[in-house]
Amino acid sequence: MPTLAPSADQSEIDALVRAFFSVFTNKNGARPDVDAIHRMFIPQGLIIKCNGAEREIYTLQQFIAPRLKLLTGGQLVDFQEQEVSARTDIFGGIAQRYSVYEKSGILDGKAFHAYGVKTLQLIRMADGWKMVSLAWEDERDGLGIPAQLKRS
Repeated sequence: MPTLAPSADQSEIDALVRAFFSVFTNKNGARPDVDAIHRMFIPQGLIIKCNGAEREIYTLQQFIAPRLKLLTGGQLVDFQEQEVSARTDIFGGIAQRYSVYEKSGILDGKAFHAYGVKTLQLIRMADGWKMVSLAWEDERDGLGIPAQLKRS
């Protein structure tokens, strides 16, 4: 049974996750700040995209470069991603967060709106909580958001 997160740790993790989602926004002319990811992760952090049986595993730099091009080159516009519900389990200096998110934008001239789940592993460092790894998968036919992760 997960323990309740101490409120200071929970608040700091909530703020970190909000900041992470915000770095990709280019809606209403906002300039994405994907380089901020370096301040949010430990230097050895990993980001993993799951799509069915496929896996794309990135170091921070491998992840940032193509996202910056995508978000500033006109291919993806009016993009915004935000957390809609989350569950965080904290034990001492480690934490696990399941985050349900929604995203929308216009990719290659076509509008989209989608949901998915991110799982984040975090550790408390001397200068605060940092992400260690993040994996995500978008909802699709045959794969819906699990009921235990949804919040009304």
